[in-house]
Amino acid sequence: MKHISFSSFALCFLFFFLVTPTPGNSISTLDASTIDITNRTCRKCAEEYSKTFSYDFCISSLQAIPVSHVTNIHGLAIIGMELALENATNTISTIKYLLSYGTLDRFAVVALQDCLELYADALVTIVDGVAAFLTEHYSVANVKVSAVMEASTTCEEGFSEKTGVVSPLTEENYNLFHLSDIALCIIHMLSLAVSK
Repeated sequence: MKHISFSSFALCFLFFFLVTPTPGNSISTLDASTIDITNRTCRKCAEEYSKTFSYDFCISSLQAIPVSHVTNIHGLAIIGMELALENATNTISTIKYLLSYGTLDRFAVVALQDCLELYADALVTIVDGVAAFLTEHYSVANVKVSAVMEASTTCEEGFSEKTGVVSPLTEENYNLFHLSDIALCIIHMLSLAVSK
């Protein structure tokens, strides 16, 4: 029996979800506003949402996914969460590799073990966030994605507790934080639209 991983299933579902035409998102009638949705969404988030939101990171992350050019705002949020899921999965592999390396001091090992636990929890939390988002429970999705952002920050701060220790996960933590921020901004925008 062939085993299909959760990630493969999730990506297939994501592709189907993003390219399935809806009343307000017909693929056959793409217009400039649909094609430019990534730019407009990233710009709005950078200008109105948060001082920590990175427009450049948003654009480069979302535009790297071809389907982002033909999706709607819901699809962009899902892409952000899927990218966060991929980042967390890859970071777990990186942490396991670093832990097996064997040349780290005790403090770094403990910090990496803490990060491993944080990232493992983040995987479950992201999946829960996607499920909440897909069922339009935006407040629950907001809480879940916020927790993922906090996990990346907590992991990074764990290394700063000892003077002179440099986090080997700075880039991974930065990426998870900002990928989550993309999804969080869009969730926030959609929750405001629903409450009007």
